[in-house]
Amino acid sequence: MNHATRKHDRYSSSSSRMGGSGRGDRFGGQTLSRSGAPGRSGGGHGRRPAGLQGEFALPVSVTPALPEAATFAELGMPPALNKTLTSQGVHEPFPIQAATLPNSLAGRDVLGRGRTGSGKTLAFGLALLARTFGQRAESRRPLALILVPTRELAQQVTDALTPYARSLRLRMAAVVGGMSIGRQAGALREGAEVVVATPGRLRDLIERGDCRLDQVGITVLDEADQMADMGFMPQITYLLDQVRPSGQRMLFSATLDRNVDLLVRRYLTDPVVHSVDPSAGAVTTMEHHVLHIQGADKLATTVEIAARDGRVIMFLDTKHAVDRLTQNLLDSGVRAAALHGGKSQPQRTRTLAQFKTGHVTVLVATNVAARGIHVDNLDLVVNVDPPSDPKDYLHRGGRTARAGESGSVVTLVLPNQRRAMARLMADAGIVPQTSQVCSGEAELQRITGAQAPSGIPVTISAPVASRRPGRSTRRYR
Repeated sequence: MNHATRKHDRYSSSSSRMGGSGRGDRFGGQTLSRSGAPGRSGGGHGRRPAGLQGEFALPVSVTPALPEAATFAELGMPPALNKTLTSQGVHEPFPIQAATLPNSLAGRDVLGRGRTGSGKTLAFGLALLARTFGQRAESRRPLALILVPTRELAQQVTDALTPYARSLRLRMAAVVGGMSIGRQAGALREGAEVVVATPGRLRDLIERGDCRLDQVGITVLDEADQMADMGFMPQITYLLDQVRPSGQRMLFSATLDRNVDLLVRRYLTDPVVHSVDPSAGAVTTMEHHVLHIQGADKLATTVEIAARDGRVIMFLDTKHAVDRLTQNLLDSGVRAAALHGGKSQPQRTRTLAQFKTGHVTVLVATNVAARGIHVDNLDLVVNVDPPSDPKDYLHRGGRTARAGESGSVVTLVLPNQRRAMARLMADAGIVPQTSQVCSGEAELQRITGAQAPSGIPVTISAPVASRRPGRSTRRYR
């Protein structure tokens, strides 16, 4: 089975595409089986393009890509999808959608690099839904799979695609850790065409006998680099080795490092490659500020920034530091809430809802919030603790300046952190604006909108408990 054959099968991922043998990967004449270990050629990848250090050179497609689409209408998707796009206020495709959708709808494998907020979810989601349209999943045997690294991203992807899935009468199920595994097993048992999952929980359900992947004809890996960074590579390969060998695979990531290279070589065949906004420094609507401060003034500076008019996400390294700063902010009169891995999933979901509605104006978080969180009109991200590497900076900063909006990323840097921060910014290809600031100064106010807090302690009331997410769309009969 090859892509020339699949090319004319516009939407179908039916069983007729199941070949007896797995497809091979072809890069520089190299042939790899789906289940075999990735090989290495003596020549390697050559020089990497400009971007984050450690990224690999993008593979060159053997089969030419189809032309970009200027409009959604010319893609020939089911009319219900076009109608839903209009109702959702989506009128023109983003660059990554215009480039990849003609090819993904034709069944091609796709390797897409785009920063968070570049439109990746619809880039893979519309193709996946259009190609699954008209099929019905058996109990415990989904037809399409989207793998993501975090619960938050799983919820965001599910929420984003639900209106489109509903318009096609496709059933979706979210499968993530921290929630009732029994409910998720029940959703799979009832039948779901599309599953959005974190790798660990999906593997648990497979090992319990609650799910089989042998009918999955379309697989998406979203934020593949973070899944690799979080140690999910064994689970990812375990899952990918169980989906249909002849199926379509799409891999999307904001950065492409050597771990992602292994996935590309092993599981993608002659992919269409598209790269947009490879680093945070390429986003013209995003400003980068490095603020040199003194240790004794760090808390006061942070509190004044948090007291600004408007919402802000503040990143710190540890759960303990997040909880401590959150309490300091509340005591100072700032409506803040904490988000980190020590919170239960319902707590995290409710905290995010409060932040999105403005009930909470400051989200204090560890890197758990660095991906998978989209908040409209968020114009400031603050690294209270500097990130450890360029990728962390990229994904933290990606919470602002999304989808063409403007925003600023501010990093507070102590004297002993200056050299490391300068090196990190250079590696990320970013030339920030650097300033020496103190709390109470006009320069701090100019850059961040900082102001003195009220000093009157506040308490954030617990929101009304919402129904725990299980099935993401109503059942259609």
